[in-house]
Amino acid sequence: MSKKVSLWRIFLTMFKVGALTFGGGYAMVPLFRAEYVQKYGWITDEDMLNMIALSQSIPGAIAVNCSVLVGYRRRKIKGALAAVAGSVLPSLITLTVVTYLYQAVRDNAYVAGALRGVRAAVVALLVSAFLGFMKPFYKDALAVAAFFAAFLLSFILDINSIYLIIGGIVFGIALGFLRIKKSDNARDGGTAP
Repeated sequence: MSKKVSLWRIFLTMFKVGALTFGGGYAMVPLFRAEYVQKYGWITDEDMLNMIALSQSIPGAIAVNCSVLVGYRRRKIKGALAAVAGSVLPSLITLTVVTYLYQAVRDNAYVAGALRGVRAAVVALLVSAFLGFMKPFYKDALAVAAFFAAFLLSFILDINSIYLIIGGIVFGIALGFLRIKKSDNARDGGTAP
């Protein structure tokens, strides 16, 4: 990951992700992972998870936020700007064209069918990305338990995601504190202060 990446490469990669993904947001995650983690090695799976978590917890579109973080990681401010331009431009072009043509195609059965097919494919890609992201957590029972707790709170009880994010932050800090304390106790021979 130490090789300097050109601003043009950052722009083109983000443009490709933006142009090939329908649905925005989490629908872009599988392609983000394929490009940034697997193809170019710009970030790791763990970095990707952290960026998604951070992108979700700050204002703005998750796809743009992730692009900014990846671009910044590779080339600082210029990389972030190239990434934003690349990730936003396909949507801007598409939205401009679709807005112009909307009245002519809004009731077209072929267009409606194509969109249903795209939605089904997006769900499959999201499940695939999710399973890939979960691999690092399989060995951490507390992380798996936290995942299932957050899922149940969100899916069954319909708890607002901001509360889940805040809860995750508090849980993560507490867990980190306990692990540090446990490590310190082990280093000191198991004696408590």
